[in-house]
Parts: sequence; C-alpha cells; structure tokens
Amino acid sequence: MLVFGGVPVFYMELALGQFQRVGCLTVWKRLCPLFKGAGYAIVVMASYVAFYYNTIIAWALYYFFSSMRLKVPWISCDNDWNTDNCTSFEDRKNTSLHTNYSVASSEEFYSRQVLESFRADGLSDVGGIKWSIALCLAGVFVLVYFALWKGVKSSGKAVWVTATLPYLVLTVLMIRGCTLPGSHDGIVYYLTPQWEQLKNPRVWVDAAAQVFFSLGPGFGVLLALSSYNKFNNNCYRDAIITSGINCFTSFFAGFAVFSVLGFMSNVHHTPIDEVAGQGPGLIFVAYPEAISTLDGSVFWAIIFFIMLITLGLDTTFGGLESVITGVLDEWPALRKRRELFVLVLIIYCFLGGLSTTTYGGRYVVELLDSHAAPFSILLVVFLEIIAVSWIYGVRRFSGDVEAMLGFRPGIFWQVCWTVVSPVLILLLFVLSFISYNPPLYGKDDPFPDWAVGLGWMISASSLVCIPSYMFYRLVFVQKGSLKERITQSIVPEEVPKIEPELPVYL
Repeated sequence: MLVFGGVPVFYMELALGQFQRVGCLTVWKRLCPLFKGAGYAIVVMASYVAFYYNTIIAWALYYFFSSMRLKVPWISCDNDWNTDNCTSFEDRKNTSLHTNYSVASSEEFYSRQVLESFRADGLSDVGGIKWSIALCLAGVFVLVYFALWKGVKSSGKAVWVTATLPYLVLTVLMIRGCTLPGSHDGIVYYLTPQWEQLKNPRVWVDAAAQVFFSLGPGFGVLLALSSYNKFNNNCYRDAIITSGINCFTSFFAGFAVFSVLGFMSNVHHTPIDEVAGQGPGLIFVAYPEAISTLDGSVFWAIIFFIMLITLGLDTTFGGLESVITGVLDEWPALRKRRELFVLVLIIYCFLGGLSTTTYGGRYVVELLDSHAAPFSILLVVFLEIIAVSWIYGVRRFSGDVEAMLGFRPGIFWQVCWTVVSPVLILLLFVLSFISYNPPLYGKDDPFPDWAVGLGWMISASSLVCIPSYMFYRLVFVQKGSLKERITQSIVPEEVPKIEPELPVYL
C-alpha cells in the first residue's frame, strides 16, 4: 500500500501543491473545475475529523493531569469510581482472583472516571456534557489556535516540538520496554507475519487506511503545506524521505508498544492478542496499566501522554491548516482577517466536538471515526488522481515537475499515477463497502441500525458535495450544449503565476 498507493499519491500532491501554489479548493480551477466538489468534500471531512480527533487528545490531556500525583490513579481499586468487580494488576497476578466478571482497574478508570460512560445509554441517550473533558478540549483548541493564527510561520515553530519530541519519548519507552521480562515474546509476536490474513479484505482496507491517514494524501494537508514551498524545492526528495521516515516511525513505535505488551502477557499468563486490544483500549487501558507496574510509573505515564498529546496536535495542525489555506486561497479577501477566521473555525470545531465530550461521547467518537473519512477519502484521492493523470494529463503534469526540478518523473511514477494507483484505490473503495462491519458498543454488541444509518449519512454528507457541484456547474455556470458544458468544465480556468527569476525547463 505504501509503495503503490501511498508514496505515488504523496509525491503527486507535493508536486501539485508546490507548482500550483494553492489549497484544496482553488487547485481544481487549474486541473479540472468539474471536480471542485472534491475540494469541498475535503473541507467537510476535515471538520468532522476535527470534531472527534481533538477529543481523543483531550482524553490524553486528562490522563496527563491525572498522572501528576504520588501514584497513577488507575493502579488500584481503592477509588470512589471503582466497583466490586474491580481487580488491580497485583490482584490479577494471582489467577485465582481473576474471574469472567472482573474488570481491570485501568479499564474502570478509563470508563468510569475519565469518560463516566455508565451515565449514558449508548447513542440513544448520550447524557450531559462531562465538563472536565470539555475543558480539556477547550485547552487543546486554545493551543491549536495559537499555533495556527499566524500561518505556517507559527505552526512551523510549533511543529519543531510536536514532531521531534515523540521520537525522544518513543526511544526512552522502547529501551525501558525491552528490559522487561517477557518483552522478547511481544517483539516476536509483533514481527511474525500471519500470512493467512492476506485473504481477509479488511486487512487490505485497514492497510490503506493506515497509509493514507499517516501520510495525509486526500486531506488537503500536503497541498496546503507544499504550496508555501519555494518553486524549485526538491519535492521528489521530500516525498521519498518523508514517507520513508513515516513508515520507519510506525515500525519503530511497534517495538515500544509490543515489548510492554509482551511483559503484560508474561505477567498475566495470557496470549498477547488478548492483552493487546485495539484503538482506545490499547492507548488508554492496556498501555497505561503496563506503565503503572514500572518503577517510577508517574514519570513514565507523564512522558507517554506528553507524546500522545504532541502527536495529536501535530496531526491537528495539518488538518486544520488544509481548511484554512483552502478557504483563504479561494476567498483572498479573508487573508487580511486570518486571525479572526481561524478563531471562528476553532470555535466551530469546538462546538461541533462538544457531543464527543458527553458521557456517551466515546460512542460518538467511534461513529465519527468509522464514517467521517475512511470511505470518502478513498473516493477523493481517486478523483484527484484521475483529474491529474487523465484530464490535466500526466505528460503535462510531468512537465510541471520538470519546470520545478529540472527532470521529469520516472516511468514508475507515471505508470502508478495513470494505472496502478487509481485501480488500487478504486478497488479498495469497493472493498471498504463489501467488508464493512458496523461499530460496536463492546465485543459483540453492534450499534443500532439507526446509528449505522446516521453514520452513512455522515459519510454521504461529504461525498454529496462532488455530484452537487457538478450539477451546479453544468446547469448554472457553463453555457451551450451539454457536450460543450462538459468540455468547458474539464479545461483549466487559470494557470499559476511562476516566478520569472526561476528557471523553467519546458
């Protein structure tokens, strides 16, 4: 997925943004105006992601503040929020105390203290707002605002911290994890392939989701940030190095995680796949519990959640910058009021995210996470590749790259852009529907049908921008016969202004 889907699209978007020098809305005027609805779809997706993604950062911020005490609060069952079924890590080391009804103290801290989800009745009644989480969310958005209000100059300075600090923390956690008994088993489990899983379509869809979410193509982030590059910046080198570092980071992080999970498996005498869990359960239950067993657990907890917060902020900066750049490029008059526009956007995202801070907010997060972007992003990327390679033309696009770098993209990239990547992404788009499973309340309790229907409405609300804009353009903007209107709508309306002092190799 990385080689044939992620990197080619990553390279294409970097080059496209750097040459066209505009964001996710205006760029379609210079490629294929008929597909401009895909730009609006990106804005809608980015806002949905901002609604729930920052809430997860808020949870991490809550854990961060909760860790600042003599001992981490999820280590024991002697707290007000614990039930009679609570068992601490020390209790479960004695297998005779472990029953089917026992609940880990770390799980109770997450569900009964942090989220208080027992006060909600699923999505049918999410309860009121948990104000401590809402305040943490407000704090996250304040940090985001002051990182974005001045543009890439301010966000670039913030990223020096948010993008580099996690490497230091990961290294420290990995070294500590590898010194624990049982860590070797966890690492072996992590590195051992399960080849039979290649028959599972869900694995391929998840692999694509991981690559696209981590690299960022289709979200407008790469277009926005690369539009600020110098015209002759070597975006090809940037694409190879950045995507390589990204892949290495994911691989490297696995050692820090699975060395600790191996330790947990060793202590509990249970298989690693039962210890690991996934999603929030891994981040906020399994790993914090493992940290609580280490000497100096408060220190390890603090640096772990600092890492989560900085990683989350780093992603949020890029996602919202794509919206900001796209809107300001489309309506340049707003640039004089950038600080005010960013403030309005932040307030809008905060209000949109309040539903995720309710007692049933974890279910809202799950619903948005499974429907806000995974389906839409694949179609947007597919249309982007079609617009660049088949309508704008891969030869013309290769000429644009040559104008910036002095050399044309190789045959591998051109074949990927024209055939391999669009076919692969369209296939994944279809498979994502075929292999769809509704989100679950627990292990075996799926969301009700009305909630699943709401999720599909969320997915459709971004995708509907594409045919809606096509209809608007063909009916109200263009003149002539239908054929003439379509022809006019796939021809670029404007061309970028290239700095005259720079060499142009055309």
